[in-house]
Amino acid sequence: MSERLKVFGIVALLGFMAGVIADLTAEHVIPWLETVLPIFLNTRYILSGFAGACLTLGLISVWAYVTGPSEP
Repeated sequence: MSERLKVFGIVALLGFMAGVIADLTAEHVIPWLETVLPIFLNTRYILSGFAGACLTLGLISVWAYVTGPSEP
């Protein structure tokens, strides 16, 4: 049971970090990208989707690194 609680704790921590990163991205990065990128990429849903994809890849990579292989 302690392994399950450890996994839940790690997922909760990663979720918290994802929320903080998403808020910072929405406040600072996306407005900056809207001014830098060309007009055809200047739609908020495309930028939000790209940020979400990068965030998900990063969090899954961290999770895979932290948990390691499941072999004994």
